[in-house]
Amino acid sequence: MKKSFTKFLAFGSIALLMLASCKKDESNKVVASPSTAKGTLTASTTTPTLSKAHLTDNAITFTFKAPSFGFSSAISNSIQVSGTAAFVDTLTKETTLSSKDVSKTFTVMDFNNLLLAAKLPGGVATTVHVRLKTQFTGSVVAPTYSNDITLTTTPFNLTSFLYTVGAFQGWDINHQDSLISATSNGIYVGIINFTAGNNQFLVVPGKKSYDNKYATADPQNTTSSNVAVGGANNFYAPAAAGFYTVTLNLNTNKISFDPFIAYYSVIGDGANGWDAGNDVDMKAANDGTGLWSVTLPLKSTGTIKIRKGHAWTTSYGIPKTGADGKTLTTSDDDNIPVPVSGTYKITFIPHLNTAVTPVADDDKTAIYTLVKQP
Repeated sequence: MKKSFTKFLAFGSIALLMLASCKKDESNKVVASPSTAKGTLTASTTTPTLSKAHLTDNAITFTFKAPSFGFSSAISNSIQVSGTAAFVDTLTKETTLSSKDVSKTFTVMDFNNLLLAAKLPGGVATTVHVRLKTQFTGSVVAPTYSNDITLTTTPFNLTSFLYTVGAFQGWDINHQDSLISATSNGIYVGIINFTAGNNQFLVVPGKKSYDNKYATADPQNTTSSNVAVGGANNFYAPAAAGFYTVTLNLNTNKISFDPFIAYYSVIGDGANGWDAGNDVDMKAANDGTGLWSVTLPLKSTGTIKIRKGHAWTTSYGIPKTGADGKTLTTSDDDNIPVPVSGTYKITFIPHLNTAVTPVADDDKTAIYTLVKQP
């Protein structure tokens, strides 16, 4: 009996020790509470100066201290910028920091691009809000944010380009056309003349290279709508030949095609003749200037005009009075003479009605050049 009682006491003691151990573990468990731990952020200036003339200069340096949660944990930091103190998702952009960083210096170009990406207007003095975002790596725990620093600065629009190569231009990688993003906002636009049966193309980020091409995973022989870096298939424009406004949106990874009717061509007996079908189409420069150009042989025995949309509704010739050899006016004005027979590069810039849209002209005046080639 005594022996059994001794065993009972031994087992009971072990059980008590185990319970005590469990209780101790529970009391020492660490619980993360990010909402109560905030980092700090300071800036080298609250009025950073941004200008195209100093793209590579340093614009601003942020120094920060990540929050302390009272224990060691893997966290990630990023700097957020926004035009609103509420840091609305669609108006906020961020740049991720290295885990070892204690400061971040932005060049003029990098900080300007970050502001434009946050949809802040170019050329306007703007209030910018900046904060440090800290989050547990791979965790669903809500992030924590530092103090909000308020800056005053004026971003500038910095034009960027992508380049097109395709069947419409003979797949000539050395002579690409372009798509333009006037504000580097990720949306690129260009006017392309897709001739009959030549509607396949690609978009590339650099000149004379297919590296990191933009293509699609959409089926072949159907008008493309989706964009994929390194996609397996070429883009397909609509099957119907003609001028299209091509819009490549890298924010949504979409591409779209809209018929474009305000294109220009050269017509006349100084070129191919005056009849319907004799037009020689000009090509849009897609460089933000509104310029159109074409190089073709001309005859001094004839004259030419430039007309819009292959129609006589709007055509351009030299004014009958006050001609300066460069300014054209529309409709019934004199034709453009060809000084000497030969190959000419013709450039044409319609007077843009920017109150309506940058690609619509006022159908009244334009500037042209007629330059004989060697």
